Order: sequence, then structure tokens, then C-alpha cells
Amino acid sequence: MQGTDRVWSWRGAGALFATLLALAAAPQAGAQAQPTGAADAAPGRLPVELFFEDPDIREAKLSPSGRWVAMTVVPAGQRVRLLIFDSATGKPVAQAAHFSDADIDDFFWVNDERLVFDLADRLSGGGDQRFWPGLFSVARTGGPLTPLVQNKWFGIRERQVPGREALEVNHSLLHVPRTGGDEVIVGEHRWTGAGEPDGVNAKRLNVVTRRITSLSRGTPENVWNWMFDAAGEPRLVITRSKGRSGVHWREADAWREIADHDFYNMPWRPSFVTTDGKLYVTVASGSSGERQLHRFDFKSGQPEREPVVKVPGFDFLGGIVSETAGGRDLGVRVETDAATTVWFDARLAALQKEADQKLPGRINVLTCRRCDEADMTVLIRSYADQDPGTWVVYTAADKQWRILAQKRPKIDPRRMATLDFERFKARDGRSIPVWITRPVASVAPRDKPLPAVVLVHGGPWVRGGTWGWDGEAQFLASRGYVVIEPEFRGSDGYGQSHFRAGWKQWGQAMQDDVADATLWAAAKGLADPKRICIAGASYGGYATLMGLIRHGELYRCGVSWVAVTDPRLLFKWNAQSDGIEEFRRYSYPQLIGDPVADAAMLDANTPVLRAAEIKRPLLLAMGQEDRRVPIEHGTALRDAMRRNGQTLEWVVYPDEGHGWYKFENRVDFYRRMERFLAEHLK
Repeated sequence: MQGTDRVWSWRGAGALFATLLALAAAPQAGAQAQPTGAADAAPGRLPVELFFEDPDIREAKLSPSGRWVAMTVVPAGQRVRLLIFDSATGKPVAQAAHFSDADIDDFFWVNDERLVFDLADRLSGGGDQRFWPGLFSVARTGGPLTPLVQNKWFGIRERQVPGREALEVNHSLLHVPRTGGDEVIVGEHRWTGAGEPDGVNAKRLNVVTRRITSLSRGTPENVWNWMFDAAGEPRLVITRSKGRSGVHWREADAWREIADHDFYNMPWRPSFVTTDGKLYVTVASGSSGERQLHRFDFKSGQPEREPVVKVPGFDFLGGIVSETAGGRDLGVRVETDAATTVWFDARLAALQKEADQKLPGRINVLTCRRCDEADMTVLIRSYADQDPGTWVVYTAADKQWRILAQKRPKIDPRRMATLDFERFKARDGRSIPVWITRPVASVAPRDKPLPAVVLVHGGPWVRGGTWGWDGEAQFLASRGYVVIEPEFRGSDGYGQSHFRAGWKQWGQAMQDDVADATLWAAAKGLADPKRICIAGASYGGYATLMGLIRHGELYRCGVSWVAVTDPRLLFKWNAQSDGIEEFRRYSYPQLIGDPVADAAMLDANTPVLRAAEIKRPLLLAMGQEDRRVPIEHGTALRDAMRRNGQTLEWVVYPDEGHGWYKFENRVDFYRRMERFLAEHLK
């Protein structure tokens, strides 16, 4: 496509997929065909399926030279396949891999001619997914596969290269060096006789010959995490045992311990290793304990005093942007309420500015190849709260910007909700971050309170949200609800003070934060105080139940799925659970409560013991094969409520685990949720 003006008509450039399937000639990059449902979007309710179907494009990655782009493509009703595109023209040139009984999942370029990938089965439920997805190598042009790690769950035997046997299933990909050679790093996951994790051994693996070289000589015991430099050399390992975490650094083929602390009281944590082998760590600073990025000084054995990057109001979350082993570090990715990049490289900083001017109001993530050369190629993923995203290629040789593909071309951004980030004061004065998803004016008025869903994230010791398109919140907003998502105390990413304030506060101060978010949204005029429901999965499902128990006056109903209904069960071994003894013995007592010393507190905040206090309508759904929160959590609450003469809507998905993996199950659940909310939020 000539020029740049036409590229930025973002409601175009969607009609690639009929040609993708046959690998015929694609339309010229940037062609302005209208994607389904864009220009002539019909009024009326959008179908549930639109929000929960697989994206047309799952991921896109540049080859080391920038000459090719690999994409995982999901043709309607078919398996995920791996396609290769010419970055200069935007045309598909090869189908690298495709199976009739499995889906391509994660993939990586090893060099310009070869990729590695693992597998999933997106047509099966979560309970049927396996922990060991295998690993395969394939040429860019397709052809025979080289199995690197076995996958006993799929009957894939065709098109495989004979020779040395693949590694056992207890191996997974750890790292892909940026040297452009034929080697990757895999980890061998070890287990004790009792079935508990016992560390990870690292091995260098040639993806063509399958030759193996151990990288674990001299490493300490109980290694859980590895860090490598750009050339794939191991530089740092993190051990974990009996609640303590050790950090070990490698120099001159020898490992030495540079830190040993209680896991949740580490004064600093490793973040990444730069191209030239420097270690960067995060340090909790100030009264709020926000993690800042520091260089590590090996002479003093401590982080340098002055931070390199600090993000007020947030922990540093991000990583180094580098190109090759012999190159230089180009910038740092940083996540605040949204993603951004701090560029060290002036050329890329200027290109970022140009992209942001052409695509205002969006997040534009640049990845470059041959970054110092006149023929640099840049892949841009551009997305927003109302737009799942589009991939654009910029070629420096001709200074052209070409649309490559849209992630979800059926989505019309004009009909999507907006997402905002704010903070409010909880009852004890703590500042609580909160995300607000508001329907567009064509769905519901924006100048008066709306019926609301308070959506509580799982974890709970994670960050719940970031700025971008989210199918669940968008679906609820499309039905006219404002969605309130609080980052209650205990959530990660907002400083250690905020994280630690949630320790031993399940059902207590953490729950008060959710209630205070509800009251805040009503006082602010966002939510109609008489029409609010609470909802969530996993810990969010627990918080939904405790919200109905402790603050039932705030909510008209609750939707809880794969929910913890009895926190006491988390401390007990269960053959159906994937819980780890290290967490049960050393983490949960700090984070949730000691099962002996805090027994009364745990009892007081166990929904199954307080089931009689649930007075509002409840939709409770579980996965029959859930190994994170076994189904006994759900059946115990169901039975307790029925014994009390209470009613609830009870749903079990026989083939699902900790969430809904199958498309038809996602659609079924959210249709049930839609009916349930409509009934109780009239």
C-alpha cells in the first residue's frame, strides 16, 4: 500500500481470512475491506458468542531478521494453526504447522528458518487439559516436525523427523536465546516420591539434532526459577524451600548465594538480566512500599541506592527490551494502569512518538528487528479499551506502515464500553484502585446511575486489571451494566503496604474494600444503589459469597463460580487438588491464617459455615474436574443451603476445571448469568 493516510482507517483492513485458509494470494496489506459488523453495525443486542469466541489472531511475532511474521490463526470452527507472513507485503507465504486433533499454543522463533511451539486442545474442557503440552520444532516453510518433548495426550505421529527420542513429558521450554542459533533451553521438572515439586533442571537442546547439554552442574537444590542472558547462559537461579527463598548468581562457571530471605520478606527481588549481563532488581521503597527498579551492585552485595525506574502509585512491572545477544538494550517496558515503553534508543523513541500520533488514545507496543540498521522492521501491536487490537508492520527502508491483521475483526469499537481507572478511600482511609467499565451511550445513558455488577478478581494476590479490551467486562456492559472492579488490599502491583494489608484478611478488611467500592460507585452516581449484584470466580467467588453474607443489604444477587467456599480445605492434602505442600505449610499460614492459631478467625470467615446467612439469590457454578478448587467446595455449600431450605441456581460443567475452557461452556455460563442478572436487576 502506498502512503500512510489510508492505513489508519481502523474500521477497515479486516478481510484476510478466506485467503488465509487456502494460503492463496492475500489482498494487499492495508486493503480497506470492512470487517463483519463494523460499518453497518446493526442496532440491538450483540450476541454472547461475540465476546467469548477465540480471537481470529491469537499472537504475532517477528522473526530475528524481521523478514517474516509468524501468527497463530484461528479459522472459524477449526484448529489453531501457525502461519508465516511476509512482513514487507503482509501476504501469507507458508503454513508452518497445523493439526486435526490439537491446537498450536505458544510459539517462538529460534532463528530465521525455524520455530518451536507447544500444543493445547481448545475443543476440550479445562478438566481435560494436560500439564505437559510437549514441544516441537518446525521449519518456517513447514514440512516434517522434530518432536523435542513428548506429548502423550495427543496422537500426533505424522510428519515427524526420525532419530533421537524426544525428551520425557516432564520437560518444558524455559528460554530461547537471541543468538539465532539452533538451541533452546528446556527445564526438567523434578518431583519427590510424595508427588511434590522438587526443582527444575535446565538443559540446552538443539532443535535440529536434539542433542542435549546439561546446564545444572553445580546448581543448588530446590531451584524453582532460572534467569538467562541474551546468549542463553544461565546467570541466576531462585531456590525455594520451607518458606525461604535463595538467590544465586553465576560467575566463571561457579554459583554463589547473594541473598537468602523469607519468601514474603525479601528486601529485593530479581527482575531481569540485561544483554551485557547486569542484574536489575526491584526494591520496595517508601511508606507504601512501591517496588522500584534498581541495578544490583555485586561489590556491596546490595541494590544501588538510586532507582533506575520508579512509577508512583504502582510497583514496577516490566522488562528489558533487547534485540540480539550482541546488541544493546533498547528500552524498558513498564506497566502502570496501562502499558508503556521507556526507550533508551532515540530512533525508537521518535518512532514511538510517530506511532502514538498516528494512533492516538491507544497503546502502541513496538518490537523491532535489525534495530540499528537502515532496513529495520517494526511490529506494532495497537489496542485500546474498546478495541482488542491490530498488528501493524513498519519497514524503515520504505517508511511504510502496513496493517497486517486484526485480533478480533468482528468487534466494532464504536459499540464497546470504555474503561477507566480511579482510586477511592476505603473506610480506614486506605487508597483503593478501581476499574470502571461503562456502557456506551447507545447501550445505556451515561448521565445517570446504572444497574451494576461488582466484579471481584481471583487470586487474590495478583493484580486484577490493566487497560485494554476484556471480553467479560465488555459483555456485561453490553447488557447495560456498569462494571466495578476493585483492586482490594491484598492485590499485588500497588505497593507492598497494599499487598500486606490483605494478609489474614479474607472476609474481613479485603471484603470491606469490595463493599466500600460498591458504596463509592453509588455515591459517585455510577451505580444505582438499588440494583447491584456481586460476582467473581475463585477467590472472587469466595468474595461474592462473603459479600452476600456480610453486606447482603448492598447486593440484589450474587454470581459465584469455581469458588472457594471453605478456606480451611486449602490447608489439607487432597488427591484431587493441585495444591503444593510448600504453599500449604509456609505461604497460606502467612497470607490466609494459621489453621491452628487462627482457627476461630478462619471459621468465622468460611462461607459454608455461614450458609444460612445468604439471603440473596445465588448462581453457583463449578467445574467437575477442578484441581485448584475441587468440586467439594461447591457441593458442600449447595448441600448446606439446601439443608437450610434455601434455594440456589446450581450448575456443574462435567468436563471443566478451574474455569470454562470450551467455547460452548463459556457461552452457556454467560447466557445463564445474563438471564440471572436480568431477573434480579430489573
